[in-house]
Amino acid sequence: MKTPVIQFGTSRFLQAHADLFLSEATLPSTVTVVQTSGDAARSRRLAALAAPEGYPVRIRGLSEGRVVDETKTVTSVKRCLSASTEWTQVVRVFVEEAEFVLSNTGDAGYQSQPEDGAATYHPSMSFPAKLFHLLAARHAAGAAPLVVMPMELVVDNGAVLKNAVLAVARLHGGNDALISYIEERVFWACSLVDRIVSEPMEPAGAVAEPYALWAIQKGPGIVAPCIHPAIEMVDDLTEIERLKLHILNLGHTVLVDLWRRRGGQGDPIVRTFMASPGMLDELMEIYRREVIPVFAHLGQGEASERYMAVTLERFANPFLDHRLVDIGQNHAQKIERRIKAFVNLAHRSGYPHQQPHLMRILSSE
Repeated sequence: MKTPVIQFGTSRFLQAHADLFLSEATLPSTVTVVQTSGDAARSRRLAALAAPEGYPVRIRGLSEGRVVDETKTVTSVKRCLSASTEWTQVVRVFVEEAEFVLSNTGDAGYQSQPEDGAATYHPSMSFPAKLFHLLAARHAAGAAPLVVMPMELVVDNGAVLKNAVLAVARLHGGNDALISYIEERVFWACSLVDRIVSEPMEPAGAVAEPYALWAIQKGPGIVAPCIHPAIEMVDDLTEIERLKLHILNLGHTVLVDLWRRRGGQGDPIVRTFMASPGMLDELMEIYRREVIPVFAHLGQGEASERYMAVTLERFANPFLDHRLVDIGQNHAQKIERRIKAFVNLAHRSGYPHQQPHLMRILSSE
């Protein structure tokens, strides 16, 4: 058995996103999943992910006005390994089989650790340090180039991971041939992923919304791991990132602000709060007068209209209990990134009109 995709991370997001796409693809692909955390409590999940019969992903929500409630079976995962206890096997698969490397290890996985400078693998290393050791083994074996495609929600995530791995390489003495290999023979893809995966299923599987996107920025040597309707190869991720951040995410933060201005009582979820008197009207006032016109000024008018319609449908998902309390965590930081950054973008672009509703939210913090 050969698995051309090696995936670091076992999250429910990966189960209902990349692994599902690879199973549904025009030419389905197969995956080796590597658990990087060393959490023994997840051993049951590892076994279930690679079960011959596959695992379920339940798709629930709205799509173009139609209610969707269906279960799909994911059969792309053929092997699961623990980096902590099966590192030798991880190295073998990485060197001999891998053509694509996927990761979704979370912010903690990227943080430098004291063990990153160790000469050999240590379970407590950061993910970039683990990846460095794997790339060093692949280089030593003379293996073919491969594509590394991080899926963490970080702007320019491919470049960020590449620089982190190069920093570890220099920490280990800066072997010129190895550094050249990492820079020139490894293709680091920047991508953006989007799907709400609302809850896990046990022992493996997840519940997810119908909407899904995996946008991959084109570049030398960059190819998608499969052909799937939700995978888009794009010239530049900037426009897609703006839509997600300043329509979907901005909308969530506006709803939290509206809820707080009304006392912040109870524990409302997005769809019920939007259905209360006046809420949808206020959100649409901001979208129509202060958000969409800026996108039109930037040349994204039609794209922003389409994305707004999809966003409102996602907000109305009858199966998704998306709590405003959860969305409101780190509210001040989210206002900075989602609203202040958008107002600044409008100003820098020469947009000539005021944005009073958004400015009111900024002044409240």
